[in-house]
Amino acid sequence: MALPECSAANLAQLIGPNATDAAAVAGFICDQFTAVGQRFSDTAFAVDSTYLLFSAYLVFSMQLGFAMLCAGSVRAKNTMNIMLTNVLDAAAGGLFYYLFGFAFAFGAPSNGFIGRHFFGLKDVPTVAFDYSYFLYQWAFAIAAAGITSGSIAERTQFVAYLIYSSFLTGFVYPVVSHWFWSGDGWASATNTGNLLFGTGVIDFAGSGVVHMVGGVAGLWGALIEGPRIGRFDHAGRAVSLRGHSASLVVLGTFMLWFGWYGFNPGSFTKILSAYDSGNYYGQWSAIGRTAVTTTLAGCTAALTTLFGKRIISGHWNVTDVCNGLLGGFAAITAGCSVVEPWAAIVCGFVAAVVLIACNMLAEKVRYDDPLEAAQLHGGCGAWGIIFTALFAKEEYVNQVYPGKPGRPYGLFMGGGGKLLGAHVIQILVIIGWVSATMGPLFFILNKMKLLRISTEDELAGMDLTRHGGFAYAYEDDESHKPGIQLRKIEPNSSSTPSAES
Repeated sequence: MALPECSAANLAQLIGPNATDAAAVAGFICDQFTAVGQRFSDTAFAVDSTYLLFSAYLVFSMQLGFAMLCAGSVRAKNTMNIMLTNVLDAAAGGLFYYLFGFAFAFGAPSNGFIGRHFFGLKDVPTVAFDYSYFLYQWAFAIAAAGITSGSIAERTQFVAYLIYSSFLTGFVYPVVSHWFWSGDGWASATNTGNLLFGTGVIDFAGSGVVHMVGGVAGLWGALIEGPRIGRFDHAGRAVSLRGHSASLVVLGTFMLWFGWYGFNPGSFTKILSAYDSGNYYGQWSAIGRTAVTTTLAGCTAALTTLFGKRIISGHWNVTDVCNGLLGGFAAITAGCSVVEPWAAIVCGFVAAVVLIACNMLAEKVRYDDPLEAAQLHGGCGAWGIIFTALFAKEEYVNQVYPGKPGRPYGLFMGGGGKLLGAHVIQILVIIGWVSATMGPLFFILNKMKLLRISTEDELAGMDLTRHGGFAYAYEDDESHKPGIQLRKIEPNSSSTPSAES
């Protein structure tokens, strides 16, 4: 029921003729109510902005997770190199996303293909978004670049990292995010005036926009570079080149897990939104449900990978479990806000199967990806897009994407096949766009001899040949000082200890 307007004329009638100055009293009361209403409005803006900033900080903390995961997954001789590339993904990505990327992604009003306003954050803030929104989207952009760096680790020239990272965050990724997240995007679920198949693409936090973009870009880089020296023997059989630190892999995985609670729940961008005023259930409840679905998908994928790899290889491998966990997260990212918790378990189970199958296929075709990034983010991301089209619940779809009642939802939930059709198109256009942009870039860099390092550098390790020394100090200057010295005693096979000794 609509509330009556608080105006001096209306209140003067209620006060009656006995008041000395009814109009003045009514005006005073209305002014107080208006001031209180403005304070509530200010508080709502502050709460939503704080929530988005906190989510941006969580997503940015994933860069530390990427750095630790990458460092642990490569050999010790390339540790400094891979960690430096992660730092530069954030630094170069920050400048190029500020100058071009954000405008290409969210520069409305624009056409359905690319944005054309807000270059260098000109005219920001606006009614639509504040600076906190830029920061949040920048954290997403550099996550896509971080995915790609893992695929081409241990054999890529430093200048190639700078070029591809700037191009990906400044142009390739922003165009994709415009298509599916901007209100003007041709396939966006928020473009209610022109919805693809009447529904648009529901890629809530980016299984396609972030993970598939990074995974497909990494796929092309690794294919054009070729495998690392020693990854496959002369007969074509795979040779394991294990990373040097499982501890760093686990640390990085937990950091990424922590950051994913900003990645998925944070994609609501607002928390203080009521679906039905005065009710305990609102957007804050949907945010909690999104965190739950994210958790269940990752946990299920981790356990499925654990037992699946045990059956295949006979080992309980912590690195495989960590990758399985991340594969579950990458898959649930698209539909985390619109599916039931039980469906997230299905998502995680299938994501683990997809990851294992992709890794087996990669070995058969002699594809080398040190972090399984293309398989994990590309393969599991594609499954997440399909999963959402199958299990999206009508109630949740209408709550998360209001303004278009009766839009199609998940096929298995009774919503028909239109959403599935839109999501198949999303997969195809992402593969096509990233292949058409990043593929030629890597090809040109390779032809110009700017992509792969020399054989000598690869065998010696880039830390020593390109970065001035190893990441770890194997000798301590203190060891040369006088005092008690410990030395390793080698066993002597020619003699055995005597009883007297």
